[in-house]
Amino acid sequence: MPRVKFQTLTEQMFYTLLCLKDECCGMDILDRIPAMTDQRVTIGSGTLYTLLEQFAESGMIRETKVEGRRRSYILTARGKEMLDREYRRISAQASDYRKIFREVES
Repeated sequence: MPRVKFQTLTEQMFYTLLCLKDECCGMDILDRIPAMTDQRVTIGSGTLYTLLEQFAESGMIRETKVEGRRRSYILTARGKEMLDREYRRISAQASDYRKIFREVES
């Protein structure tokens, strides 16, 4: 059965959307993701620009400005809802982990 698109987010997807809380362009995102994750997460330019196109097509971000080849984007309400849903999913996983290992340690 095929995976539903954007049902869950990869780390690169999550951090790309997180960067777009404030308007920025692709080059800004390429710099911000490693900085906000202490270099733990990186994203290639090809992956990023593919994601930006897919997010824009799905209404999770919108283009705000075009200056030559430089395009800027910002998160939409739909994108914020997706980030919120993913945050709750990740938080639930962390909670499950803590419950299991507390039981084992006790």
